Amino acid sequence: MAKKEHIQATTTEQRAMSKWDMFATWIGANANNGTWYIGGVIAAVGLIKASTLLVVVGSISYILLGLASYMGYKTGLPAMTLTRPSFGVKGSILPSIINVIQFIGWAAINTFIAATSISFILKDILGWDNSSFHNQFSIIIGIVVMSILHLISISLGEKSVKWIERFGIILVIVLVTWESVVVLKTVPFHEIVKWQPAAKFQLPSGKIVDILAAFNLAWVTAAADFSRFTKDKHAATTTSFLGANIGLFWFAFIGLIATIATAITLNKFDPNNADPSTIAAKLGLGILAMLVIVITSTTANAVNLMAAGSALTNIFHRLKLTPALWIVTLIATVMTFIPVYIASFLTTFETFLDGIGMFLGPEIAIFLIDFFIIRQKQYQVSEFSKVNGAYWYTKGINLLAIGTWVIGVLSYLGLNKLSFIVNTVGATFPAMIITAICYYFGSRILNSKKSV
Repeated sequence: MAKKEHIQATTTEQRAMSKWDMFATWIGANANNGTWYIGGVIAAVGLIKASTLLVVVGSISYILLGLASYMGYKTGLPAMTLTRPSFGVKGSILPSIINVIQFIGWAAINTFIAATSISFILKDILGWDNSSFHNQFSIIIGIVVMSILHLISISLGEKSVKWIERFGIILVIVLVTWESVVVLKTVPFHEIVKWQPAAKFQLPSGKIVDILAAFNLAWVTAAADFSRFTKDKHAATTTSFLGANIGLFWFAFIGLIATIATAITLNKFDPNNADPSTIAAKLGLGILAMLVIVITSTTANAVNLMAAGSALTNIFHRLKLTPALWIVTLIATVMTFIPVYIASFLTTFETFLDGIGMFLGPEIAIFLIDFFIIRQKQYQVSEFSKVNGAYWYTKGINLLAIGTWVIGVLSYLGLNKLSFIVNTVGATFPAMIITAICYYFGSRILNSKKSV
């Protein structure tokens, strides 16, 4: 195949990401607007339950992140390329398409939140009123400004992503620490702890688990895109796990307490107020808080766009990484305009989460079981692009993987109709377990037939 040159492991020289780089990358991935917004959404169960679920779901999800990161470290290959042994050389295009869509979607979400912050800054500086024209016009300017910043942040491929994370995360830590102090000074912490939303706003525990799982598992499907650039196993696994969890808990917790503080201040809880720009404005945090949101969008989207661009190169094998990054950034810019003209941001956000949540869990279950259990951590890189090779299966597609993926998605949909599941553990992780069992035993049956 002419594509073979693109199925090459990273060289020793390319493995230049240190423990600090990996730590900063994964803190930066989660220290962002989307994580803050997630924190605001899960405020619908109160502080104690939301915090507990945040830690539990984050820990489970990022153990899987560490495992997926190990795959990248061990093989030196990008995340979606690593789905070829499980889904087939051509079958891997399907999870790659899901990844391109989801990470472009996350980039668009972060961009829109940051654009909202820029619109607040513009209206404050220029003295604009809250007319629909000024609101819309200022958000459009914000989208354009953020998109230019994102193009700059990915202009040199993985090198610029590494540097934007190194410097961006320092600014994020300093500025958000200040912002955290201001929030806690505004409303006493004991009032935040005892606050509960009205019954009509409360969400069942399983729904919260699924929201958090959809958010966290997205990173698992991109883990190898970064870990393949490190030569340190602990940087790929333990450091990634810690960085992702710290970024998640810190920012979601700030979003959680800021949303509750806003509800207490206004004597009204509104999930639409969960975005950080609205909270910062209503708590009077000023322009500096808006700049924090702009910076965090840039650091997070460097990771989102890298993951989307990498997945795109697995679909179009002749496409190099840097032009792929430019393409997905421009598409993300267009998608950012959807909530401006079509629906509210909260509606768009929840629809997006529901759409991707059912696909990610089963996909992750399949490629992790394939690598760690079935293949015993041994992949043959020379077979990754071979017609009729070890990973070709049926016309390039592993029908078993596709079939069990469908079973996993249907399991997710079916489990979501059971009140016990909705009120307790959610559908995501049980659907993953069902998928893993089906794929494992299906593989054993097929292998035993081949050996007869």
